[in-house]
Parts: sequence; C-alpha cells; structure tokens
Amino acid sequence: MEENQKAENRILSKFYNSCQAFAGIAILWLIIILLLSVFESIFNNISHGLKSGFFEILAWSTLLNFLYWLKLLFIFFIIFTAIYFISARFARLVFQILIVLLSLVQLGLLLYFNTSLVLLGADLYSYSIQDIKQTLGASGGVNILSISIFIVLISGIIAALHFISHRIKLNRFQALFLLVMSIIILLTETSDLVGRPNFKSDFENSLILNKSDYFFSATYAHFFPEKFEIDIYSENYIGDFDDKDVGAINFEYVDEVNYPFLHKDASQDVLSPFFQAKESLPNIVIILVEGLGRAYSNDGAYLGSFTPFLDSLSEQSLFWKNMLSQGGRTFAVLPSILGSLPFGKNGFLDLGKMPDQLSLMNLLKFNGYQTSFYYGGDANFDRMRQFLQANHVDEIRDEKTFPSGYLKLPSINGFSWGYNDKELFRYFLSSRTITQNLKPQLSVILTVSTHNPFIINESEKYAQVLEKQMNSLKFDESRKQLYKKYKDQYASILYMDDAVQMFFKEYKKRPDYENTIFIITGDHRMPEIPMSTKIDRYHVPMIVYSPLLKRTAVFSSISSHFDLPPTVLAYLKSNHKIKLPSINSWIGEGLDTGRNFRNLHRIPLMQNKTDILDFVIGEYHLNGNDLFRLNPGMDEERINDAAKKNHLLNEFNLFKKRNAVIVNGGKIIPDSLYKNYTLPK
Repeated sequence: MEENQKAENRILSKFYNSCQAFAGIAILWLIIILLLSVFESIFNNISHGLKSGFFEILAWSTLLNFLYWLKLLFIFFIIFTAIYFISARFARLVFQILIVLLSLVQLGLLLYFNTSLVLLGADLYSYSIQDIKQTLGASGGVNILSISIFIVLISGIIAALHFISHRIKLNRFQALFLLVMSIIILLTETSDLVGRPNFKSDFENSLILNKSDYFFSATYAHFFPEKFEIDIYSENYIGDFDDKDVGAINFEYVDEVNYPFLHKDASQDVLSPFFQAKESLPNIVIILVEGLGRAYSNDGAYLGSFTPFLDSLSEQSLFWKNMLSQGGRTFAVLPSILGSLPFGKNGFLDLGKMPDQLSLMNLLKFNGYQTSFYYGGDANFDRMRQFLQANHVDEIRDEKTFPSGYLKLPSINGFSWGYNDKELFRYFLSSRTITQNLKPQLSVILTVSTHNPFIINESEKYAQVLEKQMNSLKFDESRKQLYKKYKDQYASILYMDDAVQMFFKEYKKRPDYENTIFIITGDHRMPEIPMSTKIDRYHVPMIVYSPLLKRTAVFSSISSHFDLPPTVLAYLKSNHKIKLPSINSWIGEGLDTGRNFRNLHRIPLMQNKTDILDFVIGEYHLNGNDLFRLNPGMDEERINDAAKKNHLLNEFNLFKKRNAVIVNGGKIIPDSLYKNYTLPK
C-alpha cells in the first residue's frame, strides 16, 4: 500500500510539474500571439487606414486572439503531458517547435490578409499547385520587405522561446486555473461569450479575427463537411420561407430525384419592350471585367466612380445598379453568366467530369451562332478551357494564341497575368473579321488588367488620370491621401475604362455594330480595396447597351448573373423564334426590370471555391450564421431575427441539398435533352 501511495504521489507530482512547465511556455506563446496581433493592427493601420478607433480594434483583436489561445491550450496540454511523462526536455522541445510552426502559419496568414484584404480559408485546397504559384508570383505580395519582416519576427520568436520561456514561472494553482479556463472555452461558443463586433467596414470586422483560427476552422469544415440527405421528399427538405413576403417565382420541378434543378421553362421576355424589332439575329458581346465592383463604378458608387466612360454608357443603356455576381472570385463567372449552373463542391469548373448542361454557348450554337471566348491570360486557369470546350465553343483565344506585336502586362517575380485590356480588345477586333455571310456571333471577353498586382503598362499616365479623377470628384487632400494607398488599383480601373471606350470607338466602325447587343458586368468586386459589407464583394454593375435599344432604363431591383441566360434566351425566342426546350435547369428566374428596390430572387453566392456561405432572398442576406437586412443602396445592417434567419436557412439548405446531388455525381439534365438541343462535338 505504501509503495502504491508513493507511486501515485510520484505520478501526481510529475503531473503538477508538467502543468507548471507547460504553463510557463504557454504564457510566452500567449505573449507572442498578442504581439503579433499588435503588429497586425499597426501594419494594417499604416497600409490601409482604419475608419474605427485604432485602440477599439486592437482591444477586440487582443480579446479574440486570447480566446483562440485558450481554445487550444487544453488540447496542447494533453499532448505535452503525454510526452512529458516520457521526457520533460523532449516535451518542451516539441511544444516550442509547435509554437514556432503555428507562428509561421499565423504570420503568413496575416501577411496574406494585408495584401489581399480577404481571409484565407479552405479555398487554399481547391487550387492546383500551378494556380497557387501563378497567383502568388503575380500578386507581388512576396517581396523583399515581406520576406524581411517574416525573417525578423520568426527569429525573434525563436530567440524568446530559447532564452525566456524557462524564466516564466506559475504556481500549481495558476497552471490548473488556465487549464480549467481552456476547457470552459472549448465547450462554449465564443460569440456567446463576447458578442459580435460591428465595425464600420467588413475589412475591420475581418481584421480583428485570429487568422489561424479562421483557417483551421475552415480546414476542419472542408475535410469534415456537413452531410446533406438527398431525400428531397423528406419534411426537412422543404423550405418554409414566406414567399408572399418576396413575390418570388416558384419553379415547377419535373423530376427532382434524378435532376434536382430541372423544371418547366418559366422565363419571361422582359427585354423586348426596350428593343427595336429586327429580322436578323443580333450579335451578342459579353464583356466580363475583372474586379469591376459597384463600389467604384457608376452613379451612387460609395467610393466615388472611377469609370467615367462606363458611367456615360450606362446612361444610354439598360442599367442594373444592384446586380450580384455569383462568386467572390473569377471561378464562378462563366458557369453562372453562361449556364446559370450550380456550384458543385469547389465551383462548377472543378467538378472534374462536368455533367452535361445547357448554356448560352451550346444553345445559341445549336441555333446557328458562331461562339468565341477571348482572354488575355491562360484559359487553363480555373479550368475555364475545359468548361468552354464542354459547351462546344468554336474558338478559344488566350495568351497562347496572340500573334507577335501585342503588349503583355508588366511581369513581377517572373509572372504576368497576360495581355493588357487594350491589346485584348485590339486582338478581338482584328480577329473577328466581317464577311457577307457571317453567322451571328456570341463572343465572351474576359479582361485581366484589373487583377492583383494592378501593374499596368501606362502606370505614369494613369497616375495622372487618377489625380484628375479625384479632383473631378472634389476629394480633399486627406481623402486623396487615403485613396493613394490604393493608387495602383484605382489606376488600373481607369485604364480598363479607357480600354472599353477605345473598344467601342473601334467597334462602331464595323458594319455589324448596329445589330449587336453588348453586355458588360464585373466578375466580382475587387477585394484589394477595403470592403464595407459582406455583400459588397458580390455587388457589381451590369450594362446592356445596343444601337437596337429604343429606350433606356435604370433598374434598382436586385438580380444576379444566374438570371442572364434565361433572359437573353427568352428575348431571342420571342423575337427570332430560336428553338429552345420547354424544360431547363436554370437556377436564375430571369432579370428583374423593376425600377424600385426589391428582390424577387433566391440567390446563393459562393465566396471562394470552398465556401458557399451567402444566401439572399427578399431584403435579407444570410452570411454564415449572421443575418443582414439589405437597404436600397445595397449597404446592410446586422439584425437579430431568429425566425427570419431560420426561414433563410431552410431555403439555403434546400439549395445546398440540390447542389449536393450534383457534387455526388448526379445529372443536371437528361441525356435526351442534351442530345436534342446541342450540336455534336
């Protein structure tokens, strides 16, 4: 008995010793985390400026970083103690190495955030090594300054762990108290303890978050996703949002089990009242502008408009001021604006073997159109080429097909996104020759000059143009200095605007100009200029311009890129009798031409390749677990309405369950439908 008691005492003593040893290193780890938090707040204040009070942001950042530390503490203690009972020295070494690795991750993530102004989550896993290499290389974020900061901070962390950690002493009670606190935090929702901050911009709300906490949480959700049952007839499958509050269109689905999105055609021809009747099929040119957000384009842009030509063009057009892109990055734009297609798991383009689908590309080709895609970069990026080929595109023109005599964007770190917008438009115009018997054309142009790192060929010229534009917007000197933090971004926008103007100037000389419909929109909002709200990332303009227009209009109603394919096809069917099926799989109901602010649509949004976090219905926007009310200017305010949030969650889950069918290899349309309305490859 005495020997057993001694053994138990030895074990207990070693346990207490491990608690104290762990606590000493853990306290130093906390100091490192908080110092990195201070560094991040100061660094971002210098780089971007903060609208809210610096110390208020720092206080929130400190609190959330402290809670992140507490959350991990008990988990790491279990690992530490298990090793400690074998070797105290080895346990200390392992924990110190772990702290260095975690600090490396945190520092890398906060430097990424400082450059991109978006949080890095599980979207990292959905890009190929080549895509990551291209993005990082061309971004300019990896430079001598960032590398130097990285080395200095990591060296300081290693030195502190080596020379200081053993000097921090806690007594037994203090060490055990920390562990108890950690257990409590693990069992409690953090937001329930501290609430949710609501700063003046989404950038600031993201800034205060611990970047590692966000990344690890997103990683866990990615590899252990929520499972959705596929039984569409189960009770919990049916959303219970009150459609009377929305006026939304309800599709009549025809075979939800096998084809979850297939429904009877409900498309309305809303464009004909605005267009002159003409016998010949019109050309259609879709210009997708990289990073074109409403925040800095057209009348009412809250940052001021930096697109004077597009502003003037919208006055002669049909203009949707509250258009939403389907994704926060480019990967979503082609499937949504051409096919009104679901997201799949990592975006429709990453489905691997894409299921057969109908789209503007293959349906218009079936009806006699010649189809083409023009891109200044590599069309293999984001698997765009595979998507276009699956939709029977006639021509793909990208950087590999440009002849000599065209100017690329300046390279950085040996990388360039490709040819600048002026050259892209020049290449388009020179290669789309006009002949007497030319088929009607569907052409899609995707620009690239407004992509990070925003280095353009005429940088000095557009720095001066930026100064003039700020003067025309009547900015005072303090506001000018703030905007100059993003001078490359704004200069690239002004450059793009000039490129579009030159494109139209030259296109007007063509004989087919009078019978062409131009559609201009952004693929998403540029995140590298701080965003004010969660919806801001998706808020883009859309302009429909044509010499065929007999009257113009501005629409305040909300629509999304999902709504373009059914609207264009309904117009062509009504006026030109093109052959279309009576059933389709469009997610969008069609563009809303309401002049007043409203939303008749259910709009899922995919922030990046792994996060389907956003859903809009009526005047409400669900972002993760947060509910916002949209206002006429498309700003939004967080609200607490459990009943309304549950309504949106039900509708959102309904979409996710339909989408899960496609993720799991389900079909979008029957083989017969595809065979009957597309031409053989």
